Order: sequence, then C-alpha cells, then structure tokens
Amino acid sequence: MARPIRPSFLRLAYANSSLILLVITCLTHLVDAAIVEHTFHVGNLTVERLGQRQVITAVNGQFPGPKVEARDGDTIVVHVVNRSPYNITIHWHGVLQRLSAWADGPAMVTQCPIRPAGHGSSSTYTYRFNVTGQEGTLWWHAHVSFLRATVYGALLLHPRPSSRYPFPAPHAEHTLLLGEWWNATSVVDVERQAFLTGGPPGNSAALTINGMPGLDAHQMHQLSVAHGKTYLLRLVNAALNYQLFFKVAGHAFTVVAADACYTDPYDTDVIVIAPGQTVDALMHAGAAPGRYYVAAQVYQSIANATYSATARALLRYEDEEDAAAPAEAMIMPSMPALNDSETAQGFYGGLTGLLWDGKPTVPRRVDTRMLVTYGMGIAPCAPAQTLCNRTRGSLAASMNNVSFVLPEAMSLLEAARSGSPGVYTRDFPVRPPVMFDFTSTATARSLVWTSKGTRVKALRFNETVEVVLQNTAVLGTENHPLHLHGFNFHVIAQGGGNFHRRRATRSYNLVNPQQRNTVAVPAGGWAVIRFTANNPGVWLMHCHLEAHLPFGLAMAFEVDDGPTPDTMLPPPPPDYPPCS
Repeated sequence: MARPIRPSFLRLAYANSSLILLVITCLTHLVDAAIVEHTFHVGNLTVERLGQRQVITAVNGQFPGPKVEARDGDTIVVHVVNRSPYNITIHWHGVLQRLSAWADGPAMVTQCPIRPAGHGSSSTYTYRFNVTGQEGTLWWHAHVSFLRATVYGALLLHPRPSSRYPFPAPHAEHTLLLGEWWNATSVVDVERQAFLTGGPPGNSAALTINGMPGLDAHQMHQLSVAHGKTYLLRLVNAALNYQLFFKVAGHAFTVVAADACYTDPYDTDVIVIAPGQTVDALMHAGAAPGRYYVAAQVYQSIANATYSATARALLRYEDEEDAAAPAEAMIMPSMPALNDSETAQGFYGGLTGLLWDGKPTVPRRVDTRMLVTYGMGIAPCAPAQTLCNRTRGSLAASMNNVSFVLPEAMSLLEAARSGSPGVYTRDFPVRPPVMFDFTSTATARSLVWTSKGTRVKALRFNETVEVVLQNTAVLGTENHPLHLHGFNFHVIAQGGGNFHRRRATRSYNLVNPQQRNTVAVPAGGWAVIRFTANNPGVWLMHCHLEAHLPFGLAMAFEVDDGPTPDTMLPPPPPDYPPCS
C-alpha cells in the first residue's frame, strides 16, 4: 500500500521542482544568449545620387549603414570609431537599455559626443547593452545634428532559437529603410543655415528606399519574390522630416508588429509610418508574375501641403518570363493624397496589441498624470543667429511652453549621477502655464512666445505615468511623431480636437492597446500614453521630425534608482566620452 504524501512534502517537492525548472530555464537562456560584436568606422563616403557626386558621412563605407542582427537575450557590443569631421553619437532607437542608459546615445543627454580623431580626446566609444525581452524591427542612427540623414541602419531582433514568431513563419524577409536625400554639401550645413536664419530647413531633394531614390532603373532597390510565398517586410522610416505612405502595387499586407511590439494581425493595402517608427508586415506574393513598383510617398497632415515626393523600388517575381519588360509594363500603386489624414489616422487607430497570455498588460494605477502641450512658437533670437529679426524673434518649438535647451558642459545623465548643480532643473511643468483652445490658431502674443530652459520631470522608480500629448495650433497644426527613449508605452487613446478627460476616458483601451516607442499624435489632436518608470536614468522624449528637435521640441524624464542592486544604474563605462 502506498504511503500518503504529506502536504508539507508536496510543498517541498513543488518548491524543488520549481527551482529545478528555474535553473533549467536560466541555463537555456544562457545557452541561447550570445555576444554580437561590431565595429563602426564613421567617416566620409563619396556617392552619386540624382546625377551628382557628393561626400556624405557614413558607417563602414555603406549607405545605409550595416545591419545589426541579434536574438532576444543577446548582448550587443559596438565599437564606434569616429573618422568623420563631426561629433558623433549613435542611438539604438527602441532598445530599452535596461540598466545601460549610458549606451542610449542622444548627444548631451546620456553622453557627450565622440569627437573626431585628433581633437584632443578619444575618438572611440564602445556601446554595450543587452536586448532581453525584445523582438522585432528596430534601428540605429546618429543623434547629433542632421547626421542621421545618412548615418543609420537596421537593428533586427530575432526570437530565441527555442522560440518562434506568434504568426506563420515567412518564407523570407526584406528590410526596407525609407529615407531622405539632400543635394547639399553637408546635411550639417542644412541645419546650421536653418538655425542662422531662424526658420525651418528646406525640403529634401528626394525620398529614398534603402538609399536609392528609384527615379530611374539604375538607382532603384530591387526585391525578388517567388510566387505563392509569404515574406516579412521590415519597414523603417529613417526620413528626417516626413511621415510616409507605403504601398506595393497589386499586393496587400498583414501588419504583425510596430516598433518591435507584436500587434493583432491587421490587414491593409497601405501602411503609414512616421519618422522613427518601424512596421513588420507579412506580404503574400500572390499576384501574377511580373514587375511591380514599391512606393513610399510623403504624408503631410498640414492643410496646404505641397511637397509630394515619392521614392520607388522594384518588386520582381523570380519566375517572371520577360526579364526585359519595358518600364511602362511595370505597375505603380495608387497612392493616397499627400494630406489624406483620414487614411493615416485610420491606420494608426486600427492597430491593437497582441496579448500573449490573454491578460491585460496596461498598468491600471496611475501615480502621475501630465498634460503636455507641444508645437511651434517664437523665441527671442539666440546670440549666434545672425539673420534673426530681433523684434519678431525666431522659430522655436516647445513642450508646455518650455523650449528645451541641451546642456553644453556635461550630459544630463552624468550631471544627474554626479549631483553636479546648474546643468538642469527638476521642475518641468505637468500642465501648460495657460489653458486655451489648443487646436485653434492662436493670435495672442503671450501664446506665441516661449521660454528656453533645460527642465526635466523627476520620477520615482516604478512610478506609473500617464501623459496626455496635446497638439497645438499656435503656428499651424502638424502631425508630430513623439519618441520616448528607454521605454515602450501603451497608446491607450487618441483623437482630434482638445482633450477632455471625462469624454476621452470612455474610449480608453486598457485591455490590448498598441505598444510603441514613437507615437504620431494626430494633427490638431491628442494621444494618451501610459508607462511604468522602471528604468533608472535620464530619458529624452522629443519630436522625431528632425528639424523640430534643435528648435526645442523635447523634454526629459529623470528616473530614480530602484531599491535593490539589480534596479540601480551602474556607473559609466571607463571609455565614457568626456565633454572637454
């Protein structure tokens, strides 16, 4: 007769089995994990585009730059050697940087720039971080001046070998980086000229797909597909100043991820993607064998939009019979109007997050609520702005009427960790100083003028934050993509007009909202995001229309250390770039 098992023994057996399972899981993860190491040589590269040769800043002689691929759980190590004539940093866009804030990359926020060789300080810096708990398409780019126009590349995070996609595995994949091209001596000069004149920079000369404008067959990226197969398209909007419509003639998509966060499958024939955002979409190659244009076209939410650039690539079936098909036989997709906000907001609002275990992941308790208004305005001329009208001021951008100014002598993160005074203040306002009709064009002078400052919002570790991002129309409405470093956030609601809490809360999605690191807030509208401040460091939140960042459309969160050693930010690495 079998002896009865006592409850205490059951608990002990369960505890031991749980411990064994934990050890096995950890060992499996250790076996799965690897160190992915690259060296980035940043320097001059001569390329030809639009019929002219020019010198650009690039990485390893490539434009776009090298693709970095890793698996969930890996550690990425990138040695950056600056052989360019400019200061440089690299931002790993969308990487959470858990306890590795020193590697995040925005200049004067988490580090001082890597100086050019021969400028009295080290011209190298090693970025080291892990990517645990992340899968999907991200990217890396320069975070100094306008240099990300040519200094960027894909960062692809694959599932562990023991895991798989939450959707049917594709036959193959194609990575498409959408960008812009300037016919200028240097994109740094484009920004510098805008600052000196106190106005926005001029339009780019063309859009690009994987560095090619696609205006003729000699400068057009090509995708090869086999009939009946399904492909994963990894899309990155690396453009500086434009949201984009993306289509492939004769084909449709199923969106499965956005900003490296899985989504419920979303069927569409057009993808809308803002600067900084990424989209993963399945495409079935089920059209008749032939050649089809892939197109990326400007989307401008402003009413008087006129810049209608389009870049093209070519999708070609491997079993196409006529390899020398004339250009007129190629099919161009029917694109939306360049200011088709209805299509854009339909896409953005249609995405929902994929629930892995059926349980809501949105934090329900909110510790801090913020209403952040943002947009363009006017600020007093800076001393270096030689062409600025001293009476009328110069173009500026702000959040809650604070036009953000980067420090010059020390990065924000270094100042926060060393306790150095005078670099910034912890008094960023949680509400705008004046409440008004945000979405009507303001004429009152007090609403146009903004103040400059380096002000951050301090947060306790593990504090839950809800931020209402309210677009303003002080100098006209525009759809601003806002990027938060260090976190993925839930987009729990968005809409047009002025935010009204009682009315808006009825539309909150607290079950399966999309998660992102960059949200395209509707022109003349608002979005509500929610995140948990569980990552110590200083984290920038800014507009990813590159022209708006130097004008001040940014703020930062300073997150305290947690209570245990594994929730505290380690000290900076020994090769941390100095500002001297």
